[in-house]
Amino acid sequence: MNWADFSSAEPDLARTVEERFGAFTHHTLATLRKDGSPRTTGLEVRFLNGELWLGMMPDSLKARDLERDPRFCLQANPGEGQTLGGGDVRISGRAHEVTDPETKARYIEEVEPPEPFHLFRTELTEVVRISVEDDKYLVVQVWKPGEPVRTIKRT
Repeated sequence: MNWADFSSAEPDLARTVEERFGAFTHHTLATLRKDGSPRTTGLEVRFLNGELWLGMMPDSLKARDLERDPRFCLQANPGEGQTLGGGDVRISGRAHEVTDPETKARYIEEVEPPEPFHLFRTELTEVVRISVEDDKYLVVQVWKPGEPVRTIKRT
């Protein structure tokens, strides 16, 4: 399921997630190293033409990780200070490298990234938002493909 599918199924949560990612340029990507241990690195993301795109420098370790094992988790930059305006947002899924010259050319036209670069299209497996409501409730929203958003409220 791509970003357009998620946005169509859950427009309010999708809008909130995009706003959180749009608030800052750099975010945190978690990938899996060759030995299975986690690697976290910074990167920029783009929501464009119904897709969530991950662009990376050529032969970066995170790109190599995704080429070997496409599973990832992406966390929006929490920003400065103690509060998370808009909540804590994470997206999990699989990243598939784009090698089609036409698709890459359209991306280059819109984004103008430094070249050469790796470009990955994402397939979503989970979207999570954790926020505080009324200064006393912890609210966890979880979405998975084919399921409605599940909301859990804790005091």
